[in-house]
Amino acid sequence: MSVVNAAYQPTSSNTWPDGFSTAGVSEEFSTTPPVSLYGATKVAAEALALEYGDVFDIPVWINRCGVLGGAGQFGHAEQGIFSFWIHSWAQKRSLKYIGFGGNGYQVRDLLHPCDILPVLEREMGFCNKAAGIVNLSGGVENCISLARLSEWCRDRFGPLDVGRELQERPFDIPWLVLDSSRAQNLWNWKPNRTLQSIFEEIATFAAKNPSWLDMTSPS
Repeated sequence: MSVVNAAYQPTSSNTWPDGFSTAGVSEEFSTTPPVSLYGATKVAAEALALEYGDVFDIPVWINRCGVLGGAGQFGHAEQGIFSFWIHSWAQKRSLKYIGFGGNGYQVRDLLHPCDILPVLEREMGFCNKAAGIVNLSGGVENCISLARLSEWCRDRFGPLDVGRELQERPFDIPWLVLDSSRAQNLWNWKPNRTLQSIFEEIATFAAKNPSWLDMTSPS
């Protein structure tokens, strides 16, 4: 990985594993253990759904989504990181970068839930049994590092000192962006909401609901 504009970025000199490219992680990327306990529950749920569909002759679509974000989300440090970060910054709560030198260069893509609806409608109307797994994500066009998100928050809400925790955590990764090429090929789908529009939506909601984090992320 290289660092470009305060964000990790895959370098083309790497030897890619199957399912990984500069466009992101595709459905072919290996889910062979270890994948973390959290990841294992997702893989198990996928296997169960596909087995159920096969036994009862039901078409099953499995949507693997990037990080979801939008107004009204119960964001916290483990999930909904974009909502958590923006709400926390707006309320001047403690934030910190964890691992990877404590610089916040970790990158994730962002997807608004409304952009999933067209796919769900098509999947529910698709009666062919040949279903499967499909990535839905913001993609490389809508991905950002925590450090760059902090820059946006600083411009929007003012300064805030972000702490650092240098210790690495198992299964944390520097760059995870899903490749949604399959969804685009199947249904000509791509997300419509931009990073900036989603950030602003969350920020506006945060201003109107200053105690929102108290329900899920108390100080």
